[in-house]
Amino acid sequence: MHSFSPPHRTPPRARRRKSTALLGAVVSVLVTGSLITAAPATADPATTAARSVAQAPIPPNAPELGANVYVFNPGMAQADIQATVDAIANQQVGAEFGPGRYALLFEPGSYGTPQQPLEIRVGYYTEVAGLGAQPGDVQINGRVSVYNQCQVNGTGNCIALTNFWRSMANLTINVAGGEGCRAATNFWAVSQAAPMRRVDVNGKLSLMDYCGDGPWYASGGFIADSRFRGEVVSGSQQQFLVRNSELSSWSNGVWNQVFAGTPGAPATSFGVPGAQPYTTLNTTPVSMEEPYLTRSGGSYTVRVPAVRRDSVGPTRGDTGERAIGLGDFLVATPATGIAQVNQALAEGRHLLLSPGTYRYSEPIRVTRPDTLVLGLGMPTVTPQAGNAAVTVDDVAGVKLHGFTVDAGPVNSPVLVQVGRPGGTCECGGTGNPVVLQDVFVRIGGTLEGKATTSLEVNASNVLLDHTWLWRGDHGTGIGWDRNTADHGAVINGHDVSANGLFVEHYQKTETIWRGERGRVVMYQNERPYDPPSQAAWQEDGANPGYPALEVAPGVTTFRGWGLGSYSFFNQGVDIQSRMSFRVPRTPGVQLTSLLTVFLDGSGSINSVVNDTGPRADSSNGGTAQNVVSYP
Repeated sequence: MHSFSPPHRTPPRARRRKSTALLGAVVSVLVTGSLITAAPATADPATTAARSVAQAPIPPNAPELGANVYVFNPGMAQADIQATVDAIANQQVGAEFGPGRYALLFEPGSYGTPQQPLEIRVGYYTEVAGLGAQPGDVQINGRVSVYNQCQVNGTGNCIALTNFWRSMANLTINVAGGEGCRAATNFWAVSQAAPMRRVDVNGKLSLMDYCGDGPWYASGGFIADSRFRGEVVSGSQQQFLVRNSELSSWSNGVWNQVFAGTPGAPATSFGVPGAQPYTTLNTTPVSMEEPYLTRSGGSYTVRVPAVRRDSVGPTRGDTGERAIGLGDFLVATPATGIAQVNQALAEGRHLLLSPGTYRYSEPIRVTRPDTLVLGLGMPTVTPQAGNAAVTVDDVAGVKLHGFTVDAGPVNSPVLVQVGRPGGTCECGGTGNPVVLQDVFVRIGGTLEGKATTSLEVNASNVLLDHTWLWRGDHGTGIGWDRNTADHGAVINGHDVSANGLFVEHYQKTETIWRGERGRVVMYQNERPYDPPSQAAWQEDGANPGYPALEVAPGVTTFRGWGLGSYSFFNQGVDIQSRMSFRVPRTPGVQLTSLLTVFLDGSGSINSVVNDTGPRADSSNGGTAQNVVSYP
């Protein structure tokens, strides 16, 4: 037994994120139908060796929700539950671009005890969620954790920088178990696309895994609608957004930690010498909590919370939710044809995408107002013929939640489109906007995909609540002329708000914002790693590089808080970026807490915003170059 205090700041250098080659724990997993039989993990840091996984896991048991969905209840033997979640974790912890997709759902009740805690490790493409009406309805006595991934030899380079594509929601964790450094701590060491929503944690939570070999890096995350009764250690997290939650303690930060509508959050101290890099908004301008699945009396219901404005704190109790029975959904599987999907949507049904990968040569077309498209178990939609993955017509109140889009082998002009091009749809106004939550887009990684624009928003009154748009820098099909993509997000509509907008590695201006009255609460960006020359990455043949985010000329009102952009030009040539953020010089366009960072490699970012702010280069590598406010 020993105690450990995480560092006040992590080392500034060598913070390269997804370029690091990682080999996860070597496991042997056989999949027969839907039944997983797994050998014990050999290199997982979660001390799996302390438990035997010889107990046979149970098969998926919720066919009405599709394949690879497990519904647990308190009457099941804990050994069976433990064996099942261990087997899935052993398969998924190292399967960054693998085919597995899983939903682990818990009916109301209590699981594990302080003396015999339940340990749930959450790997790639795994959703862990409670099925109660409130988070307190499902009590996990133990831990729901994500740990560092290390090289096979188990020494050095243990980091969380590629711990993506997983989620946890709608349950309470009474932290128990663990030994030594890991005792009485729930580790959620993740980076992008790993949301924690509607979770109550009683005990210590760490957003980095500081046990064992380092360097322990983590890079950017999202928490919403949650309550923490205990210490929260941010540690090595570079940027993080916590919105509409409750905190009793928060420590550490690297470049920027953003809090919105969160009682107990630390006061703003961004840019104060020697202080932590915190940016705190008293309220969240526009928010909505996730639609969530419940089970009562043997029936499933999807509850859709209401949109809130200038909100504070988590939602608990009756908040005007809309309830939709499962019978009103088409529950699709990868075998469901796109014609059947679109016919169901046209007839007014909602869509639940069960775990799996959907390969379609036409987009999923949402044409009716108030339609819900809900992903279960991190499903993936992959266009096959240069089509979009999802389009939303000029209709109000549509909600898209919980799925990933992979660009296909034929270039798609756009992958996710909200509103018709050139349209002027108000789409529900302020009371019933279109909402995208936990919608993640990838260009490359799983396959050599191509798309000009990942997300195009033409409608007004749209909320983006946690979106990661990623042109891949590792995996399959990676290269400047291979996984080609110009823009991550193009926002043409007015009154569009984004909470937690992550856009990375695109080859031209990564986010273009043309609409009026836009709002962004926390923006994380990395420039493309791989421009082969300055001539290949040069705007209009004159300005070196492209902005990470541009608010278009003529826009008169825009607000942004907590905006960061980093560089790691890794081709060994001098690549310059004139600025990270470009905005009109007008009083109505205001930015707060901006930064740039030179991570490693070559070249520089020459200014933060509009040729203002310090240069980020090798002379100050790893240190944030800040602008507290602009103008």
